[in-house]
Amino acid sequence: MDIKRFETGPRMSQAVVHNGTVYLAGQVGKPGDDVATQTGQVLEQIDRLLAAAGTDKTRILSATIWLADMADFQKMNAVWDGWVPAGHAPARATGESKLAGPEYLVEIIVVAAL
Repeated sequence: MDIKRFETGPRMSQAVVHNGTVYLAGQVGKPGDDVATQTGQVLEQIDRLLAAAGTDKTRILSATIWLADMADFQKMNAVWDGWVPAGHAPARATGESKLAGPEYLVEIIVVAAL
């Protein structure tokens, strides 16, 4: 079976397709923006990467969301809830983690079907 990689760099690919499944790398927003703005930026990136792979957000199977501070949970959810199409909510987990730098407030990883 073929493996197709998107936006491949020396360390990682932003998306990988294998056997009808799309795996996205963790997506982050612009450093320094607030959590709602970063969440919106991340979701735009996810839309773009899924489209490049030949699918869309209605086909997301699972999402893992990391927040630098769980106090931002409601602010992130307000953006997320407006983005997820009704009836297409994926399996999801959200946790708190130290991210790549203190200026990053949210990171989202998704797996989707083609």
